[in-house]
Amino acid sequence: MPGFEIFGEEEKKEILEVLDTGVLFRYEFPEQRKGIYKVKQFEENFASYCGTSHAQAVTSGSTALKVALTALGVGPGDEVITQGFTFVATWEAIFEVGAVPVFTEVDETMNMDPEDLKNKITDKTACIIPVHMLGAQANVEEIVKIAAEHNIPVLEDTAQATGGHIGGKYLGTFGSCGTFSFDSVKTMTTGEGGMIITGDEELWRTMSEYHDHGHDHIPNPGARGGEGRRFIGFNYRMMEIQGAIGIAQLAKLPYMIEAQKKTKSRLLETIAEIPGSGVRKLMDPEGDTATFCCFTLQDREQCSRVNEVLRAEGFGAINFAENTWHFYPAWEHILAGSTPIKSGWPFAEPGGKRRVVYDPTALPKSADLIGRTLVYPVPVKMPEDRLDAMCNALRKAKNA
Repeated sequence: MPGFEIFGEEEKKEILEVLDTGVLFRYEFPEQRKGIYKVKQFEENFASYCGTSHAQAVTSGSTALKVALTALGVGPGDEVITQGFTFVATWEAIFEVGAVPVFTEVDETMNMDPEDLKNKITDKTACIIPVHMLGAQANVEEIVKIAAEHNIPVLEDTAQATGGHIGGKYLGTFGSCGTFSFDSVKTMTTGEGGMIITGDEELWRTMSEYHDHGHDHIPNPGARGGEGRRFIGFNYRMMEIQGAIGIAQLAKLPYMIEAQKKTKSRLLETIAEIPGSGVRKLMDPEGDTATFCCFTLQDREQCSRVNEVLRAEGFGAINFAENTWHFYPAWEHILAGSTPIKSGWPFAEPGGKRRVVYDPTALPKSADLIGRTLVYPVPVKMPEDRLDAMCNALRKAKNA
């Protein structure tokens, strides 16, 4: 990661075809665009790649979550279960539709713990969002099974694991729908942008309409101004240049994943030399995207010592217990004891009291695991001399 490492003539060709038409809008202008519909082609290519029937492109992975939740009928009064280790966008989208996030522990996959999921389901649970964090699969088959027992839809947040699979079945196709991010640091990128996939035509139709102000997209004599609407929508449309880049990047995705796997394999061989080290559980090693390399230590103290050596060598790793974007105890704005917010804002009671607060100590299993885990993003292009230097730094950490 990220895909911009291998931007080349393929992306330029697709973009120039758009610029030659002068049409950046994904709909209309049939005569001017002369058959060039890049977003539509990107959607079709992406759905085919994932082995499903429908895809809806949107402006970001964050809006993909909101569009999907809205199409699933999630709203005020509902609870949505997700994991406490995720990017903030997952729970921001839940709040955006007026629902309340409920967090589960993560297990050795670094993703949703199915056993804790069982404890968090209530009669208010309207959706379950497992997140395929750091490029690898959640135990999504078990999660979907549990959800089915309660007739609850599963929305897979696949923002960080595009191209991942289990037994050849692609992530995002296990639940009712799956969302993806193509932002600037993702393995395949369009700069910004996202996608939702589903095998449910009616669900796709609702998402398609909602993301474009409610337009029903049925051809009519009045063109765009004459379309009907079933409900109020908003503007989450992807533009043609993003779709053009996506077409070229998707074609390169298998190569990018394979390149990352080779680098990750070399790193893991070296990491295994560190006493007490371990690796995250993979539901299917073949289906890992190798976007990140994660390894655990015996405890936080060893983790800190190892990372101190790595930092001194110029190869410090990420410890997500110290990161404010991905693990809920660092999300000070939703924690108990956080400062009041402006009265009248969507998530405040009169007087600025918060409607929902979270206990930063409520997920001890996750805190322990994340606190002793180190993570490296894996580049698509890794110079051999830099990889050698990185492995040498890891060897120096053996006695930390």
